[in-house]
Amino acid sequence: MLFPYTYVPHQMEKMQTFIDFIFHEVWCKAPANGPFGLNLFDANAELREVMEAFYYSDAQGADFFYGHVERIYGLFSKLTTAQINQFQQWYQGNNDLEQVCANHPTVQLARYADVAATHKDINAQLAAFFKGLYSQSLLDLAALRAKIGDINDHYQTFVTTNNAGKCPFCGINDLLGEYHTKREAYDHYLPKALYPFNSINFKNLVPACHHCNSSYKTSKDPAYTPKDPAGAAKRRAVFYPYTATPYAIELQVTLKHSDITNLTPADISLQFGPAALDEKIDTWKDVYGIVERYRGKLLGGDGKAWLVEVLDEWRWSDETAGAEGKTPDAYLRDVGRHTEKSPYANANFLKNSFLQGCKTVGLFEPAAK
Repeated sequence: MLFPYTYVPHQMEKMQTFIDFIFHEVWCKAPANGPFGLNLFDANAELREVMEAFYYSDAQGADFFYGHVERIYGLFSKLTTAQINQFQQWYQGNNDLEQVCANHPTVQLARYADVAATHKDINAQLAAFFKGLYSQSLLDLAALRAKIGDINDHYQTFVTTNNAGKCPFCGINDLLGEYHTKREAYDHYLPKALYPFNSINFKNLVPACHHCNSSYKTSKDPAYTPKDPAGAAKRRAVFYPYTATPYAIELQVTLKHSDITNLTPADISLQFGPAALDEKIDTWKDVYGIVERYRGKLLGGDGKAWLVEVLDEWRWSDETAGAEGKTPDAYLRDVGRHTEKSPYANANFLKNSFLQGCKTVGLFEPAAK
């Protein structure tokens, strides 16, 4: 991830507080609380209003929500104290996104496969419930929307603060912003297809460009390496999208030769830093296909256009004493300054690294006479 987002508080966070209450105060106390009923929600007046409205509603989303809360309550009522404690640790771990991303050793991260190993029936209900929570048909229900607000409003608030205009996961694609009537999709950083408990937690929801979200990341699990030939996967560190700790990704482009017309992907080497972020950088490259995508941009129209612009400026600077062109060194100095001020505008961070790589292999050396 090239740069982190700033987390933006919003009314939509109330949905997660509702889920927190349902989990801790309703489900986890089911063994001692008797039959399921609206009285279980008395301690949270707003949620009680929602549940009561859903109880009397014939809308599909209302029935989905109320029905699953009730069915899961029934399953939790049969659990032992030790089993309840295990679920609480899983719930806490899956929602502590910052520690999950840091691969903190005390975090108990649970996937549906982990829950199913000991609680097959509960797992099936949890999967249906949490995968369905992030559903427009549910979030648009009037009784719920009156309490939690609107996700489109959340997006507008989000992009007003996070206004770089570029996807932080690749740095090369634009994001729809505050001046657009449409929005980007929110990616479930820990995929909702794999993980329970956090599908409506906005610390696990991050706007991403279409290619980062739908072409490359898809349902990849950033918290685990791909399976090795033996079928095993290991936990790994990953960038936390909302970290308050500043960092800067370093990029160096190295070309194997100066025959620019015959460059292949294998002829372009990309080195990333700093070393302190190596594990997170490796995860980022794997999940978002960064090396392939950057090589593709350098070998495609943009890379060629950047190089042609340097060569044209160089030619113009040589035509007459009064020409307005720039030598390659002068051009690269300007690109370097632009990169310092606006690294992601026009993919300056990639343009600068590529042109420096071109210089290193002698592409901008005067021809021998």
